[in-house]
Amino acid sequence: MSQSDHKSDNLPRCSWCEGVAEFIPYHDQEWGFPVADDQRLFEKICLESFQSGLSWRTILNKRDNFRAAFAQFDFHRVAQFDQADIARLLGDPGIVRHRGKIEAVINNAKCAKDLVAETGSLAAFFWEFEVKNSEQYPPQSRTTTPESVALAKALKQRGWKFVGPTTAFAFMQAMGLINDHSLDCHSRAAVAQARAQFTPPRLANERE
Repeated sequence: MSQSDHKSDNLPRCSWCEGVAEFIPYHDQEWGFPVADDQRLFEKICLESFQSGLSWRTILNKRDNFRAAFAQFDFHRVAQFDQADIARLLGDPGIVRHRGKIEAVINNAKCAKDLVAETGSLAAFFWEFEVKNSEQYPPQSRTTTPESVALAKALKQRGWKFVGPTTAFAFMQAMGLINDHSLDCHSRAAVAQARAQFTPPRLANERE
């Protein structure tokens, strides 16, 4: 279905995607659906860091450029980036050229490798911070939750940068760790079903 078809379908959606055609497929097909793939999780937390202080529209429109620039967010490869890569990225007009955020992605890739060694996978770690009862928070009424504060703190303790509680919460919203679709949004029920059928990976020390 094209973006114009989405605009004319008259389905109720979250207010944040109204009037922005490129938000519709992202909202309907990605936002809030649970993710267990480590590379997608790493990509998203990096993009949320880049989004800080900017609009998500800017980042979404540049997402393919970010993927090409950062080795598809394969954190094993990004962890090997050096000063030449930083110079390359700072000269890339297709991404957000912010030295601190670029260096944070490389730093966080190294931290991601350590986290996988510690817990078994990024997914196993991140899903420890799931908001299991999304009904306790009115949809889109907050920019942080105790869970996102705890996630940001746990990441900071492990050396991650540019991932505060607000960034952590936006990541959680997008990756399905909470169902924050509005009550009348047509995607809320689909996300609830996907979350109910989803089995989060277990931490390495909890596996039999």
